[in-house]
Amino acid sequence: MKNLFYTFLSFLFFISFQNPNLKDLKKEKFISDLISKMTIEEKAGQMNQYNGFWDATGQMPEGDYQKKRYNELKNGLVGSMLNVIGVKEIRALQKIAVEETRLGIPLIFGHDVIHGYKTIFPIPLAESSSWDLELMENSARVAAREASADGLHWTFAPMVDISRDARWGRVMEGAGEDSYLGSLVAKARVRGFQGNDLNDINTIVACAKHFAGYGFSEAGRDYNTTDFNQFTLHNTIMPPFKAAVDAGVRTFMNSFNTLDEIPATGHKHIQRNILKGDWGFDGFIVSDWGSIEQMIPHGFARDGNHAAELAVIAGSDMDMESSLYVSELVGLVKSGKVNIELIDDAVRRILRVKYELGLFDDPYKYCNIDRSNNELASDENMKVALEAAKKSIVLLKNNNQLLPLEKQGEKIAIIGPLANDKNSPLGNWRSQAVYNSASSVLEGMKNYNQNKLVFEKGVDLYYGKTNFHNRVKLNFDDRTGFDKAKLAAENSDIVIMVLGEEGNQSGEGRSRTNIGLPGLQLELLKEIYKINQNIVLVVMSGRPLDLTWADKNIPAIIQAWHLGSKSGEAIAEVLYGDYNPSGKLTMSFPRNVGQVPIYYNFKNTGRPSTSIEQVTNSGYADVVNSPLYSFGYGLSYTNFKYSNLSIDNDKLDYNSKINISIDIENTGFYTGKEVVQLYLRDLVGSIARPMKELKGFKIIELSPGESQTVNFEIESSLLEFYTFNNKWEAENGKFHAFIGSNSDVVDYKEFYLVD
Repeated sequence: MKNLFYTFLSFLFFISFQNPNLKDLKKEKFISDLISKMTIEEKAGQMNQYNGFWDATGQMPEGDYQKKRYNELKNGLVGSMLNVIGVKEIRALQKIAVEETRLGIPLIFGHDVIHGYKTIFPIPLAESSSWDLELMENSARVAAREASADGLHWTFAPMVDISRDARWGRVMEGAGEDSYLGSLVAKARVRGFQGNDLNDINTIVACAKHFAGYGFSEAGRDYNTTDFNQFTLHNTIMPPFKAAVDAGVRTFMNSFNTLDEIPATGHKHIQRNILKGDWGFDGFIVSDWGSIEQMIPHGFARDGNHAAELAVIAGSDMDMESSLYVSELVGLVKSGKVNIELIDDAVRRILRVKYELGLFDDPYKYCNIDRSNNELASDENMKVALEAAKKSIVLLKNNNQLLPLEKQGEKIAIIGPLANDKNSPLGNWRSQAVYNSASSVLEGMKNYNQNKLVFEKGVDLYYGKTNFHNRVKLNFDDRTGFDKAKLAAENSDIVIMVLGEEGNQSGEGRSRTNIGLPGLQLELLKEIYKINQNIVLVVMSGRPLDLTWADKNIPAIIQAWHLGSKSGEAIAEVLYGDYNPSGKLTMSFPRNVGQVPIYYNFKNTGRPSTSIEQVTNSGYADVVNSPLYSFGYGLSYTNFKYSNLSIDNDKLDYNSKINISIDIENTGFYTGKEVVQLYLRDLVGSIARPMKELKGFKIIELSPGESQTVNFEIESSLLEFYTFNNKWEAENGKFHAFIGSNSDVVDYKEFYLVD
């Protein structure tokens, strides 16, 4: 009988793993049973997230602030913590939660793992310029392995905000200006962080942020008001978030901004009706740092009590650092202002994610010191970082084939404040990277030892040591190094100038009204140009910069972004041609700051401009409308010829597909990769439609003289948008299909969508 019983149990166990529904039933029953045992105070505690406030492996906390939070932790009034770093610290705090509280509910530990943990990858905007979705998934996978090895469960990434304004510092965290590409990148990064099963030891929970519209901050000023209509919301802003849900993302973070004049944290329609309702999202939403309390200065909440009420009713499940849920929710429930069912729903969502991580089975499963010692910044991980860095570089200009450099017999001057900078390439949000741990351009160039190198800094970009919390103090006065730099340029065949932004000049709170080369760098560039015009400009930045003067005068320009740990090696390999650059821009580069926001998929207006000479049309008196470098733009050391654009049918119905193709030939002398891009235009719609929309791309590699026919399938789903009927659908009518190397492509084939 006993054997029969165990056989039956084994059968149930087997069946549960074969049937996801049974696994879900087991999970939900466990959670329901736990919720039934919880007091209102403990439920509010699960919805409370604190920043690391105390060295858990050191002395007991002493200050009133620390003591209060410590007591709340011991009493089960904390559900999550962020910015607690290292296995020992996390284990110590987890031990309090699971062994000293009444119910022993484990904490979930989060951190901003944005583009790597110890091994730092290119900033996300740079990495998106690779257009390599597999690469982006893999870099997130490495970041997850490292973060989980150091005890963490959760990252506040990916940022999937669409942004069209280079003034906004947080463009560095996203995938640029396009919703279609942004959606694919969102899926790739969610898959990378979360893997196939959150219960696996080397995965972490992803977080889609910032929900929603944060990238539309007016004037590019961080935390600012936003103003957009429902069609922009649904057609431009929302698709990457929906893609993240489709990819299985388990958490969302709401945003600081208002939409419909309501702070996102208190916006019931987008959180409950759309995200949790229409999209069926069953994970949880965390506020951004203090955003519940910040509804008070927004003028939306009277006080902390009112802010907590509005936020929980709207669907914000976890309070990051406001402390308002833990202080106010109990009273709000007892007074009848907040229904206990809303609290239970939030707690259920939080416990569900903890369960999926396996924390109830083993709360210390991520606290393995051996993993931490072996996984972080391994040689294998650094190889992935190098690959990502090379693929993220965009060649903007290369007159007279100045690049690639000859590998011997050249005198090369390397000039610029960022040329030997080992910190800036790490970019902002560099997690646990060691200060000055990136390779510099100078170091990378020294790997090629057959040329004569001379280095001169030329000018200091900034004063002092930079960090996340303080503004970079730029140098506008000291030109001490100019003369030495000019002498080096005079005695060299080629000058490599490494200029741009210090790594902490982009990121959160780093908005800029002047997006030119900061400090005295442009002045230095002009002075060197007077002496030696054989200049290769290497631009490091976290955003598109105004490079108009450089584009007009400098023969070769590469956009090198902030490329992470292996920056110097990657740049050197590109400069010397051991890697042929293949990156394509995912944000348009303006001619000057007066053009921003600028993006390729604009509406035509009733008076479109085709010439600067036109007066009563939509244009500027001093510059053409087009960007300096368009979305999708990027050169190679070889040349690709596009020809024979063809379509197999000019009629498409809702049950069929049509094929459009083009021949591409490598007419140059180097093997190279090309990102072939498909754009569609809907000529007439129920609302005004963009001039072009990216709807597909393929990465091909061709040897010199080799050609390939690239084919795209078009079906009606590609033509869908949020129409005047307030739903996603395709509308019958005339369309143009373009295939080209960037968004400036003009040749098209016409087709019709019919019933």
